[in-house]
Amino acid sequence: MSFIGKDVVDFKVQCYQENGFKEVTKEDILGKWSVFFFYPADFTFVCPTELNDLAEKYDEFKEAGCEIYSVSCDTHYVHKAWHDASDTIKKIRYPMLADPTGVLARGFDVMIEADGVAERASFIVNPEGKIVAYEVIAGNVGRNADELLRRVRASQFVAEHGDEVCPAKWQPGAETLKPSLDLVGLL
Repeated sequence: MSFIGKDVVDFKVQCYQENGFKEVTKEDILGKWSVFFFYPADFTFVCPTELNDLAEKYDEFKEAGCEIYSVSCDTHYVHKAWHDASDTIKKIRYPMLADPTGVLARGFDVMIEADGVAERASFIVNPEGKIVAYEVIAGNVGRNADELLRRVRASQFVAEHGDEVCPAKWQPGAETLKPSLDLVGLL
């Protein structure tokens, strides 16, 4: 089952960001590009390496007009505790969404019910609130912020230039492809 084109579920969750708590809703994500970056849990091993990688690229995501939302099934209080305890997590400036009831994890269909945690998954969401790209991978394999940023930029490019497509390893400014009319239906 594909999630491409699926609307993000209505949600209202708490988040921890810049030493404070605030509410984030679906309305807050509309009108801009977003990445929902699910990870299993705070105080774990692979997750801080990924979240740090995103923190180091955060300014580039913001320059691309994209907000990052990290998401785990922990509470916003646990996010704060992790932030206070970890030099790595202290670097994070993007919102850390708290999903203790699993509304987001279930809405994006990444909840591991038996464990009460989310799969390791990334979703790129367009300004209309629709999923345009995603990946779900094994919990013991970390993701790459450079590749995620490349896919955000490629998704933005094709949204603006509907008659062009981005080939493998495409970067902004590189050549794109213009499908012939015979092949358009095969994309």
